[in-house]
Amino acid sequence: MFKIQTNSSGTRSIEITEEHLQTIENYQLFRDLIDSNGYVDEQVLDKLKLNVRALLESSQETDRQLLDLCLDVIYHANMKAFGLQQLVLLYINWKDRGNDDLGMTKRAFQGTPFN
Repeated sequence: MFKIQTNSSGTRSIEITEEHLQTIENYQLFRDLIDSNGYVDEQVLDKLKLNVRALLESSQETDRQLLDLCLDVIYHANMKAFGLQQLVLLYINWKDRGNDDLGMTKRAFQGTPFN
């Protein structure tokens, strides 16, 4: 279980599970999400919400993991652009943990450009 900060003052947060991160990976939700400027803003969050909504509407069966990700994280009342940026950083670091066996040690941190 991970916890991400969703505002700059640190008063709001969202808990993220391994299943949430795995669902993001399975659906490649962050692929081509962030524009070439590398900034995560409210428009990027809206784009993610629309992408996930389209996935849910186009699916014949409702994927429970994707629905849980929506309810617990993406459409959470505390989720704002700052929180999405923290989620992307968490996802990058989580993904890189799997590359530790390959000798890769790069870690993303606040201020890392996403382009």
